[in-house]
Amino acid sequence: MPASLIVVCPRCHAANRLPAGRLADGGTCGKCKAALFSGEPLELGAANFDSHMTRSGIPLLVDFWAPWCGPCRTMAPAFAKAAQALEPEFRLAKVNTEAEQQLAARFAIRSIPTLALFRDGREVARQAGAMDAAGIVRWVRSQP
Repeated sequence: MPASLIVVCPRCHAANRLPAGRLADGGTCGKCKAALFSGEPLELGAANFDSHMTRSGIPLLVDFWAPWCGPCRTMAPAFAKAAQALEPEFRLAKVNTEAEQQLAARFAIRSIPTLALFRDGREVARQAGAMDAAGIVRWVRSQP
Protein backbone atom coordinates (compact mmCIF):
# COMPACT_ATOMS: atom_id res chain seq x y z
CA MET A 1 0.00 0.00 0.00
CA PRO A 2 1.35 3.47 -0.82
CA ALA A 3 2.34 5.82 2.00
CA SER A 4 -0.60 8.10 1.19
CA LEU A 5 -3.82 7.92 -0.78
CA ILE A 6 -5.91 10.46 -2.60
CA VAL A 7 -9.47 10.54 -1.25
CA VAL A 8 -12.07 12.61 -3.10
CA CYS A 9 -14.41 14.59 -0.86
CA PRO A 10 -18.02 13.39 -1.01
CA ARG A 11 -19.34 16.96 -0.73
CA CYS A 12 -17.11 19.29 -2.77
CA HIS A 13 -15.27 16.58 -4.79
CA ALA A 14 -11.83 18.05 -4.03
CA ALA A 15 -8.88 15.65 -3.91
CA ASN A 16 -7.34 15.18 -0.45
CA ARG A 17 -4.10 13.37 0.43
CA LEU A 18 -4.54 11.06 3.40
CA PRO A 19 -1.82 8.90 5.01
CA ALA A 20 -2.67 5.28 4.17
CA GLY A 21 -2.11 4.20 7.75
CA ARG A 22 -4.72 6.69 8.93
CA LEU A 23 -7.44 5.75 6.44
CA ALA A 24 -9.55 4.16 9.20
CA ASP A 25 -9.44 7.47 11.11
CA GLY A 26 -11.45 9.11 8.32
CA GLY A 27 -10.32 12.67 8.03
CA THR A 28 -11.81 15.91 6.81
CA CYS A 29 -11.63 17.70 3.50
CA GLY A 30 -8.96 20.37 3.34
CA LYS A 31 -11.21 22.54 1.18
CA CYS A 32 -14.75 22.33 2.66
CA LYS A 33 -13.97 20.63 6.03
CA ALA A 34 -16.61 17.89 5.45
CA ALA A 35 -15.94 14.37 6.71
CA LEU A 36 -14.27 12.28 3.99
CA PHE A 37 -16.31 9.21 4.99
CA SER A 38 -19.89 9.08 6.21
CA GLY A 39 -20.73 5.39 5.94
CA GLU A 40 -23.41 6.27 3.37
CA PRO A 41 -23.43 5.90 -0.42
CA LEU A 42 -22.88 9.05 -2.49
CA GLU A 43 -25.17 10.15 -5.29
CA LEU A 44 -22.98 10.62 -8.35
CA GLY A 45 -23.77 12.11 -11.73
CA ALA A 46 -21.95 13.07 -14.90
CA ALA A 47 -20.50 16.20 -13.27
CA ASN A 48 -18.65 14.36 -10.47
CA PHE A 49 -18.45 10.68 -11.45
CA ASP A 50 -15.02 10.84 -13.13
CA SER A 51 -13.34 12.59 -10.20
CA HIS A 52 -14.32 9.73 -7.88
CA MET A 53 -13.55 7.02 -10.44
CA THR A 54 -10.16 8.26 -11.69
CA ARG A 55 -8.65 10.47 -8.99
CA SER A 56 -9.35 8.47 -5.85
CA GLY A 57 -6.86 5.99 -4.44
CA ILE A 58 -9.62 3.83 -3.00
CA PRO A 59 -11.85 1.55 -5.11
CA LEU A 60 -15.29 2.81 -6.10
CA LEU A 61 -18.35 0.53 -5.95
CA VAL A 62 -21.26 1.91 -7.96
CA ASP A 63 -24.89 0.83 -7.81
CA PHE A 64 -26.52 1.67 -11.15
CA TRP A 65 -30.24 1.88 -10.37
CA ALA A 66 -33.53 3.60 -11.31
CA PRO A 67 -36.39 4.86 -9.12
CA TRP A 68 -39.03 2.80 -10.97
CA CYS A 69 -37.10 -0.48 -10.48
CA GLY A 70 -38.55 -2.66 -7.69
CA PRO A 71 -35.39 -4.76 -7.14
CA CYS A 72 -33.35 -1.52 -7.03
CA ARG A 73 -35.57 -0.10 -4.29
CA THR A 74 -35.41 -3.40 -2.42
CA MET A 75 -31.59 -3.45 -2.59
CA ALA A 76 -31.13 0.22 -1.54
CA PRO A 77 -31.11 -0.43 2.25
CA ALA A 78 -28.70 -3.36 1.75
CA PHE A 79 -26.37 -1.16 -0.28
CA ALA A 80 -26.48 1.50 2.45
CA LYS A 81 -25.69 -1.16 5.07
CA ALA A 82 -22.80 -2.42 2.91
CA ALA A 83 -21.41 1.14 2.84
CA GLN A 84 -21.12 1.07 6.62
CA ALA A 85 -19.18 -2.20 6.43
CA LEU A 86 -16.94 -1.32 3.46
CA GLU A 87 -15.91 2.28 4.11
CA PRO A 88 -13.17 3.52 4.22
CA GLU A 89 -11.56 0.73 2.19
CA PHE A 90 -14.11 1.33 -0.59
CA ARG A 91 -16.20 4.33 -1.64
CA LEU A 92 -19.83 3.39 -2.39
CA ALA A 93 -21.94 5.44 -4.76
CA LYS A 94 -25.25 5.32 -6.57
CA VAL A 95 -26.00 6.44 -10.13
CA ASN A 96 -29.62 6.96 -11.12
CA THR A 97 -29.67 5.61 -14.68
CA GLU A 98 -32.94 7.43 -15.41
CA ALA A 99 -31.40 10.83 -14.62
CA GLU A 100 -27.90 9.94 -15.85
CA GLN A 101 -28.63 8.14 -19.12
CA GLN A 102 -25.26 9.11 -20.63
CA LEU A 103 -23.39 7.42 -17.76
CA ALA A 104 -25.57 4.33 -18.11
CA ALA A 105 -24.83 4.22 -21.86
CA ARG A 106 -21.11 4.87 -21.31
CA PHE A 107 -20.85 1.79 -19.09
CA ALA A 108 -23.29 -0.28 -21.18
CA ILE A 109 -25.70 -0.85 -18.30
CA ARG A 110 -28.26 -3.29 -19.71
CA SER A 111 -30.04 -4.36 -16.55
CA ILE A 112 -30.56 -2.84 -13.13
CA PRO A 113 -29.55 -2.99 -10.43
CA THR A 114 -25.97 -3.47 -11.59
CA LEU A 115 -22.97 -3.15 -9.30
CA ALA A 116 -19.68 -2.11 -10.91
CA LEU A 117 -16.35 -1.99 -9.09
CA PHE A 118 -13.72 0.48 -10.31
CA ARG A 119 -10.03 0.62 -9.40
CA ASP A 120 -7.53 3.16 -10.73
CA GLY A 121 -10.05 4.54 -13.22
CA ARG A 122 -11.14 1.27 -14.81
CA GLU A 123 -13.90 -1.25 -14.22
CA VAL A 124 -12.58 -4.46 -12.67
CA ALA A 125 -15.81 -6.34 -11.85
CA ARG A 126 -19.54 -6.25 -12.51
CA GLN A 127 -22.54 -8.00 -10.96
CA ALA A 128 -26.17 -7.65 -12.10
CA GLY A 129 -29.15 -8.32 -9.86
CA ALA A 130 -30.23 -7.45 -6.34
CA MET A 131 -28.16 -8.69 -3.42
CA ASP A 132 -28.40 -8.46 0.35
CA ALA A 133 -25.81 -6.51 2.37
CA ALA A 134 -23.76 -9.58 3.28
CA GLY A 135 -23.72 -10.66 -0.37
CA ILE A 136 -22.54 -7.24 -1.52
CA VAL A 137 -19.73 -7.18 1.06
CA ARG A 138 -18.71 -10.75 0.24
CA TRP A 139 -18.73 -10.07 -3.53
CA VAL A 140 -16.67 -6.87 -3.22
CA ARG A 141 -14.09 -8.41 -0.91
CA SER A 142 -13.73 -11.42 -3.21
CA GLN A 143 -12.57 -9.25 -6.12
CA PRO A 144 -8.81 -9.22 -6.78
